[in-house]
Amino acid sequence: MSDNIDEKILDIINAKERVERYKNLEENEIKIGKEYYIFKEFKFYDNKLIMYLPSDFSDMKLELRKIKYPYEDRPEIIRCNNDGSICFTLKIIDSPLNEDKVETLTNGMKEMMQRLNPANVFFDMKIEKANEKNIGYFDFKTTVIDGFLYNIMFFFEFKGKTAFGGFSCKYSDCNDWRDIVIEVIKKIRVIEEE
Repeated sequence: MSDNIDEKILDIINAKERVERYKNLEENEIKIGKEYYIFKEFKFYDNKLIMYLPSDFSDMKLELRKIKYPYEDRPEIIRCNNDGSICFTLKIIDSPLNEDKVETLTNGMKEMMQRLNPANVFFDMKIEKANEKNIGYFDFKTTVIDGFLYNIMFFFEFKGKTAFGGFSCKYSDCNDWRDIVIEVIKKIRVIEEE
């Protein structure tokens, strides 16, 4: 019994240390799992949206996009590792969104995902402040043909429209990536018109 409690305490301490280390994504080479990554600033949508992503992630090839995201309304931006097993995505929808409705949208999307696939296992749902923007997110585990995936979906207002992003990796890698992805979300910046 006490060994189990000691392990849980160590897990909490290690998680807090990881979060502190990841706060300066742009300044560090970060070990995630067995790999080292350097995060750099990427600009999207006419340089109006800024995110820190692994510098060696690249745009997913069209043929892989069609397989991994078979629907026509796939994300506009898909940045991934070499084999496409770890991905960050972004899409802007021509649907109005205000800052004060981000939480409502996030709750609604989580409920919809639960209804669409009751086998999904959901974890956290939060609203973070990122450079004066409300960003809502939730994370969950899905079943795929060859195992399980870990996913984070996030939502925010972008120029009056709805922006949503995602992250996915093998579920076995989620403990390595989760805190990093939350820091990526917290560092999202939208450049407002002057």
